This record gives sequence, structure tokens and C-alpha cells, in this order.
Amino acid sequence: MRVVEYRPERHQFAWTFGGVEPTHRVAPGTCLRLWTEDAFSGRLTRTTDRPSDVLDMSEVNPQTGPFFVEGAEPGDTLALHIVDLTPARDWGASTLIPFFGALSVTDRTALLHDPLPERTWIYQLDRAAGTVLFEAQSTDLRLELPCNPMLGTVGVAPPGREVRSSLVPDVFGGNMDTPEMKPGATCYLQVNVDGALFSVGDGHYRQGEGESCGTAVEGAMDVVLLVELIKASPQSPAPAWPRIESDTHYAVVGSSRPLEDAWRASQIGMIAWLGELYGLDRLDAYQLLTQISESPLANVVDTNYSAVTKVAKGLLPAGAAYGGVHRHLREQSRCRCESSR
Repeated sequence: MRVVEYRPERHQFAWTFGGVEPTHRVAPGTCLRLWTEDAFSGRLTRTTDRPSDVLDMSEVNPQTGPFFVEGAEPGDTLALHIVDLTPARDWGASTLIPFFGALSVTDRTALLHDPLPERTWIYQLDRAAGTVLFEAQSTDLRLELPCNPMLGTVGVAPPGREVRSSLVPDVFGGNMDTPEMKPGATCYLQVNVDGALFSVGDGHYRQGEGESCGTAVEGAMDVVLLVELIKASPQSPAPAWPRIESDTHYAVVGSSRPLEDAWRASQIGMIAWLGELYGLDRLDAYQLLTQISESPLANVVDTNYSAVTKVAKGLLPAGAAYGGVHRHLREQSRCRCESSR
């Protein structure tokens, strides 16, 4: 297995999906060992830091990539398997940013009163215990919370020469901010341009569903990915919306505004996937989904909101999405990628 290691310098970050030249050309089957900077570009380091003083809002959510995948053509499906996510620092940061967050005045919800006061929290990581420490600033409450690393942003270049900010989630993936994007998960994305041109970033040491205030426990991340390509065929159509497969669940992420349209997109996406897996027509799949679906929110703060529809594999007959690519990548990660360390 070919292993590519890449730790970008600040001037090498990507800030958009589309419109960026690739940093590497990689073949399907490649193992990528990457480093990603946090969403604040490393500028929030102390509880006394105020976002309005230290952040450059033109340099938030830096991405590592894009990567050109050899042989990828529009209509194909890119499969990215997350082998491992390891915090690259012993602390993460979260903050309240003016005019941002689900329970604050925003540029989209314009009101006469001022935004919430700025405040920054620094979470110390205990690697041995696998926890991050929440420390309240209004009282002496301290909580050790499980560290659950995830990638907030995984995406490919959009179609039609479109260029989208790395803050945006949409059909191309992007800043979906779902905790489903965790180690052991495989993400399926429709290829829109030659080479796919995918990027990843926005590591979170943990995040609740919805990312209410707009910032998780943001942290730099060491990332290990396996790259695979599924060529277009009638049996393996590219997904209209991002799909995620784990050992226990199938999931689809829809992104839009208003929030119910994001949810509808994820539901329609799952109905299509159930049809591919089990030959169900839309109405049978709709009825089944009504009885077995889970609908966690991913984000309610970004330019588009993201909703997830997921179903437990244990409630369904055994399936082999995309010919069993997820199972194959899981085996590859255990046998090869991890042994290359």
C-alpha cells in the first residue's frame, strides 16, 4: 500500500472547495497520513483571547488538500475511509463568535439587540484517560468529557466550476459538522470534476449534535485516511447527497436552509439508498424509513444547516453497499495502513 504523508504549511491551506490546484495526485488504494489545523487557524490559545481581536475571518476552517484522485471522473463515487483521528495538541478551543451561533443574533437573523458577549474556553486533553476538561467560567464546575475525535469538514470540488467556501456544507460534502465522521466510518461522495479534488479539515475533539454555539472543541488533528474509487455503473450510482457507512449504521447528510429542507434531503437520500440496497420502491422505502430512522442534527449554525438520517444495520438484512467497499477498507486499515506506522 502506498502511504503519502503531508503536513501543510500555513500558505498551503485550502480555503474553498473548487478553484484550488491539487497538492498531490494519489491513486485509489492510497493511505494518507495528514495533519489538519484547527478551525481558528491556531489563533485561539487562551481564555483571554477574544475572537474579534485575534481571528482573521478570511482564514477560518483551513483545509488540507485538495488531492487529485487518479482515474476519478464525474459520476464516479469517492470513498474515504477514516482509519484514525488523533488530537495533535494537548488542548482544544471553543468560543462564542459575534453574530454566529444558533441562539445568538446573526447576519441571517437580524435583531436590534447586541450579539452575545465573546468568551473563550480552553479544554485540556488527558490522553491517558481519553477525556477533555470542561471548566466553567461562572462557577467552579469542572467536567471530564469523553474525547470523541471527528472531522467537521470532508468534501470534493463542486460541479460547474463552482467555488464554495470551506465554511459551507452542500451536496459536495464540505462543512457538515456531523459526529458521524469519526474513525471507522467511510464517507461516499459524488465526483463532480476530474480527480474529485477532495480536502479535509476542521478537526473536533468532541462535539454535541447540532454544534449549538457554532464551535466544537476545535483542535489540530493527525488524520489517517484510505482512498478508494467506485466507478460509475447502473449498480453503483453516485449519491446525490453525502453518505456515511459505519459498522453499525448507514447515514445520509442533507444540507440546506431552512432546517426542514436539510432533513428532507437526508430522508430522500436514505430512501434512494434503501432502494439500491434492497430493491425497494420509493413508497416501501418511505414506509420502512418512517419506522426505523434516527434523525440527529449535525449543524444548525453554518451557511447551510445539516441534518442526518441514519438507520441501524441490525434492523435490516445483511447488505453490501457499493459491493462491500466499507468492509474491504476496514480490513485494509487493520492489516496494512496501521502496520505502516
